[in-house]
Amino acid sequence: MRKQGALIWCLISIAAVQAACSSVPTLGEPVSPLSVRESAARQGSAQALAGEWVYRDSLVSHALTLNEKGNGKYAWKEGSFVTTGFSDGLWRGTWHQRENDREGGFELRLSEDYSEGQGRWWYTRIGADTSPKQDGGSFHLNRVTSEAKAIRLNSPR
Repeated sequence: MRKQGALIWCLISIAAVQAACSSVPTLGEPVSPLSVRESAARQGSAQALAGEWVYRDSLVSHALTLNEKGNGKYAWKEGSFVTTGFSDGLWRGTWHQRENDREGGFELRLSEDYSEGQGRWWYTRIGADTSPKQDGGSFHLNRVTSEAKAIRLNSPR
């Protein structure tokens, strides 16, 4: 009876080790940042938004760097960008500009490869006015890729 118990324990232990080893990635299988980003985006994770972006609307263009939660700052009027939702390529959030005491919301649709998006923004507060009548506008975001950075850094001046 003891031998049977030891044998069963041994078989359970072997099965557990095999299961644990099967979930470990094989060495030599590279994981690209793009595949990690795409996987995060499919899961609706704001982590897919992390990195450098360029914001453009009809008047201005600003650099924007976002963390793994999709939040970040930009230089214009001490601005910040906060992600409140991200699912199926639809990105929602808020923006705040401390220097000119304004804030609002935004919504944009990302391209299939998550490299750019077209959206709209609006005001929710201008100073003490929490029901501003002033319209927002449309904007475009482009992800700054490592390839684009390398080209920019290596181009002749």
